[in-house]
Amino acid sequence: MSLAALIADRRPLVAPGVYDALTALIATQAGFEALYLSGAAIAYSRLGRPDIGLVSMSEVAEVIALLADRVPTPLIVDADNGYGNALNVQRTVRLFERAGAGALQLEDQTFPKRCGHLQDKSLIGAGEMIGKIKAAVDARSRSGTLIIARTDAVAVEGFERAIERAQAYAEAGADILFVEAPRSRAQLEAVVAALGGRLPLLANMVEGGDTPLAGAQELGRIGFSVVIFPGGVARALAHAAQAYYRSLQTTGSNDAFRDRMFDFSALNALIGTPDLLAEGRRYESDATRAQA
Repeated sequence: MSLAALIADRRPLVAPGVYDALTALIATQAGFEALYLSGAAIAYSRLGRPDIGLVSMSEVAEVIALLADRVPTPLIVDADNGYGNALNVQRTVRLFERAGAGALQLEDQTFPKRCGHLQDKSLIGAGEMIGKIKAAVDARSRSGTLIIARTDAVAVEGFERAIERAQAYAEAGADILFVEAPRSRAQLEAVVAALGGRLPLLANMVEGGDTPLAGAQELGRIGFSVVIFPGGVARALAHAAQAYYRSLQTTGSNDAFRDRMFDFSALNALIGTPDLLAEGRRYESDATRAQA
C-alpha cells in the first residue's frame, strides 16, 4: 500500500525512526507499515556527531538505497533543507526518489540546519521556501512521492507566524504539513484547528524535546494523520551500548549481559541467514554442490 493510501486509511500512521538496514528490518518485523529515516539518527550513528547539518545528500541517499534493498516498507525521508537552493532541492528529490524514498520532508531552516529541538535556529524567507516546495513538486517523477513541508518558525518567529508559513506551504503544493516543536497541548490542538482541514498533519515526538510527549492514539484523536518517533531507536541503542561496553570493561566477559543480547544463532535467525543461504544454494551448479 502506498504512503498516501496508508495515511488515508490509518489514523494515525505511526512511522518509527530508523537509520540503517538492521533497524529498518526490525521495525518492519515488529509490524510497522511505514518508516522514518531520521537525519539526526544518521548523524548520531554514522558520524557520532549532533544533528547540525553535517550529513550530506549523498550519505542519506546511500542509506535510503540500503533500506529499500532490504525492506519493502514505505519510507519517509528527512531531507533537511534540501541541501541548498531550489535547484539543489530538485536534485535531492530526484536522487532520493530513485533510491527508494516514498516521501521527502523539507524544512525552512537556513544552511547549516539544526535539529528541530535545538535552540538558536534561523529560517530562510517564506518566499524562498515556497519556491523550494514548488521545485520539489516539479522534480518528482511519481505523483505518489509525497512532499512534506516543515516549518521551524515556532521557535524563531512565534506560533502564529508558523501557522501562516504552513498555510503558504500548503498553497505551494505540499502534500503534508509539519509544524515543528509546538510548545504545549494547546498549541498542538491549535495546529489542527488552523490546518487540519487542508492537508494531513505530521506530529513529531522527541523525548526531552520542546513538544509535550503524547501517544500516537492521543495525537490521532487530536487530528494528526502521521506521528513520527525519529530518534527513539538511536537513544535506546546508545543507552544499551553504553551499558554493554561498561559491563564488558568491568567484567572482561559478556556473561553479565547475555540476558540482554541476542546470541549468534538468534541474530542470524533475525536477519534471515538460513533463508539467504538456502536461496544461494538454488543457484549453485551440480559441480559446486559436489565439491561442497
